[in-house]
Parts: sequence; structure tokens; C-alpha cells
Amino acid sequence: MFDARLPAGRRRLMLHARTVRRTTRERGFPLHRLGLRLDERMVFVVGCPRSGTSFTAGALGSVRGFADLGEVNLLKAATPHVYLQRSDSAEHDRLVAELRRILTRTQRLALVAGLRAIEQTPESSYLIPLLAEAFPQAHFLHLQRDPRDVAASLIDRGWLAGTAEGPVTARAEGNVADDAGQPFGGYARFWVEPERAAEFEAASEERRCGWAWRCYVGAVREAFSGLQPGRCTTVRYEDLAHDPATVAAQLAADLGCEERQADLERTLGRVHARSVGRHRDLLDGARLDEVLAEAGPLARDLGYLSD
Repeated sequence: MFDARLPAGRRRLMLHARTVRRTTRERGFPLHRLGLRLDERMVFVVGCPRSGTSFTAGALGSVRGFADLGEVNLLKAATPHVYLQRSDSAEHDRLVAELRRILTRTQRLALVAGLRAIEQTPESSYLIPLLAEAFPQAHFLHLQRDPRDVAASLIDRGWLAGTAEGPVTARAEGNVADDAGQPFGGYARFWVEPERAAEFEAASEERRCGWAWRCYVGAVREAFSGLQPGRCTTVRYEDLAHDPATVAAQLAADLGCEERQADLERTLGRVHARSVGRHRDLLDGARLDEVLAEAGPLARDLGYLSD
């Protein structure tokens, strides 16, 4: 993790470097791509963390003509302040330009010019209107998953565990912050309603996980309502797990790459279907009640819960 006391410019460079190292590790350094024009048809894979965004972005990125950027650390780090200033009309053009600059520079440094870039930072869910303006030809793909399974996976990771001052433990990674230097723990994130910040920090970990799912999914659905239908696609993780071939056909059509449908079917077919319903083994009734205290109404509207 980088030292927060470093100058802002140095931190930005380090965040870029992390993304570049990750995205070039598998494909090497195709230096000839430096001079190619950037493909403006980016694909933003959005949704709540632990909803299948990383798997789907990776599957798309392994198809010829596409490249997965992973989570863009600089974008992740910039999201809170961009989100909080998004309603300031005087700042609007600057914010759009900042997002475009971050992502075009990432494509250049990652040597993926000429390929269709896949961006999978979950926090992009809160920036969709600005990103849609920054990249008018971009497509937005929402991975939507049962909130009970999302909560079980988030609890396993421990990202929302602990107090406002920090996490009790980092269960899966063994550290206390993400790649962008943002700490784990029970503090109120930028997406928590300001008037409910104290309530979030006093809530159980299970309730915070349901809260996160409601906020992320709600933000994407609201943003999608303002986009042209041809620019956005919603895929349920459960449908992907049970019938990847049908999802591959849908994505090939929506992304305008029908000639790559067989490749998409092959890469999406690697999904782990056994992760569907995992909450049954990990969360008892009382803990599920805590998750659904926040996520229940929206989960019911989306058909995940029966009356």
C-alpha cells in the first residue's frame, strides 16, 4: 500500500502503475499498440461488488478484440469526490473531462489501444451518467445478483466488518485496504445517505452488506433509466450461471460482436454455478433478516424474494 503522505501526483502515478502492471502481466507489452487510435466503444461492467463483475469482465476481455483493464485504481480513488460533486453544474464539464482523462490514459499506459477496453470498477456504478457523457459510444453492462448471495460473499471478505475506525479482521485478503488505498471497515462510504451515516456505522455487518447491495443496484437502475436502451444491458448472475450460452448470445447482440458469440459462450461457460444459493450454507435466519432489513424491498421488486 502506498503512503498517504506522498504528494498527490506521486500517488496518482502509483495508482496508474498498479493498473498497468495488472493489465499487461498476461498479454506482455505489445508496443505497436502505442500508436493506435483508442476504441471509443468501451464496455463498463457495473454492479455491486461480489456480483460477478470481475468474472464477466475477464471473460469479455479474453475474447479477441477486447481487453480487460481490471479495476482502474485511479478511477476508484477519484470516485468519492467526483460523486459528491456530480450535482455541481459549475464542475460538470471538469468532472467529465477528468473521468475521460483517467480512462484514456489508462488505456494508453496499459498498451491496449486498438482494442475495445472493458472497465470493471464497481464504484463506476455511481458515475454512469458522467461516464456516458465522457464516452458517448460506451456500453454499460450491469451484473445483478441475489442480495443474499452477495452479502454472504461480502461477509466472507470482511470488507464491511468492524467499526467506523477500522475492520476487526480482513478475512480473505489478510490486509486492511483495497488496491486504491481505501480502507476496509464499518465506516460510512460515500454512497451511504448522509443523514444515515451514524446508523450505518452502528449497524451489523450483515445489514451493511444489504445496504451496499441496495445502494449499488439502485444507483445503476436509476442511471439506466436515463440512458438509451441500446447503451445498457442487465444480466442476472443466476441466468449466467445456469445458461451461459443464452447470455453469450444476448451480449454478442447488444455489444455488436455477433461474430464473437462462440468465443463469448466458451469464456462465459467457465462460470461457477455452484456459487448460486451459497447463502443457505453461510447465513442463518437471523443474519438473513439483517441483510433483508435493507435489501428486502428492492430484492422483492426484482423477484429474488417470494411473498
